[in-house]
Amino acid sequence: MKKNIGIVIILVLVVTMLSTYIKKELDKSTAISSDALGTEIELGEEIGLEKGQFAPDFTLYNIQGEPVTLSDLRGKKVVLNFWATWCPPCEAEMPHMQKYYEKYRETDNVEIVGVNVTYHREKIERVEQFLKSYDITFPIVLELEETVSRQYELLTLPSTFMIDTEGKIQKTIVGPLDLDTLRENVTQLN
Repeated sequence: MKKNIGIVIILVLVVTMLSTYIKKELDKSTAISSDALGTEIELGEEIGLEKGQFAPDFTLYNIQGEPVTLSDLRGKKVVLNFWATWCPPCEAEMPHMQKYYEKYRETDNVEIVGVNVTYHREKIERVEQFLKSYDITFPIVLELEETVSRQYELLTLPSTFMIDTEGKIQKTIVGPLDLDTLRENVTQLN
């Protein structure tokens, strides 16, 4: 009997230590700010991409079936935004993205590319409806498979990568952006 109690105590301790370790690791990898605005994160080991690293290139297709290749945008600043229609913070930032695009696209020499992560649970008809409801005119491409999200090692939506005119990542912001935050971050890019 004493032997069984000892084994149970050891198992409880092991399970407790293991669950504490797993919780800490999950908290590290899924830390999301509860702020209303996006939270800047330092690029590095945490997400696998480093500041100054060339943004992983890709070609994805828009709703009309036309290809959009990231490297074709070199020479412009790029706001690369990953989003989904089912994501409330993504929905909150879309009007700000559109307003910024209309007001500052030419002045700031910038292109916004919205990557809709269709592979999760998105229907293309829903994406079209969403874009129409917000009068979105900046390029939106569809990620039908998880390849680009994996390249960028996404942890949450929305996530926005600020890319300079040379095609290098300068900043990553997790969470929704407003007009002023967008403008401030883009004007800091080369």
